[in-house]
Amino acid sequence: MTKQHPAWSPYDNNGGTCVAIAGADYCVTAADTRMSTGYSILSRDYSKIIKLADKCVMASSGFQADVKALQKLLAARHLIYQHQHNKQMSCPAMGQLLSNTLYYKRFFPYYSFNVLGGLDNEGKGCVYTYDAVGSYERVGYSSQGSGSTLIMPFLDNQLKSPSPLLLPAQDAVTPLSEAEAVDLVKTCFASATERDIYTASFFLFPPSLPLCDGIFGDKLEIVVLNKDGIHREYMELRKD
Repeated sequence: MTKQHPAWSPYDNNGGTCVAIAGADYCVTAADTRMSTGYSILSRDYSKIIKLADKCVMASSGFQADVKALQKLLAARHLIYQHQHNKQMSCPAMGQLLSNTLYYKRFFPYYSFNVLGGLDNEGKGCVYTYDAVGSYERVGYSSQGSGSTLIMPFLDNQLKSPSPLLLPAQDAVTPLSEAEAVDLVKTCFASATERDIYTASFFLFPPSLPLCDGIFGDKLEIVVLNKDGIHREYMELRKD
């Protein structure tokens, strides 16, 4: 009797959730800091957000080895662009570059699901959302990753009316102030962590086991990009 081994796959899904919201003069990008595989936690302090240019950041979920390879390639091509044009890429230009890069690998794609956020040439917030093979769209808000199915309906409810008969119509790009957008992102993740084990802690320790400082580290990383530059802040996620 032959022993059958599980099929090998070049991909893994390391979980995590990313969100981006664009406003009139800002863009808020956020992601949790957990990296998992199956039911194992590889890291509780892993940043999924990278600065690609002064006015552009990218948050990525999926297979983090592919994400790192993608980030390295984008950084190299951006460096070449700066040498050739003596300036940094705009966020729309970086959005097109990311789409071209993903599409070039469409037959063996990067297993990464990306959200690009930043400011366009007019100083307005912009968000680009992608699938794994480069199809992309400029939107007012987006979510990718294991918790996106929980977060997107909530964002739709808050930022876009499904029907004028149900709710007043709103512009999905600029309905909120910067502070309101940050609060909305925090609310999204506080809710998603209750249901998605790949976004935050969901362990119940027996009473006999002491809770030691340092064994928890799941956080929400929030990057706010506006005319003054980039600002980062962190929020602790659930710890049980």
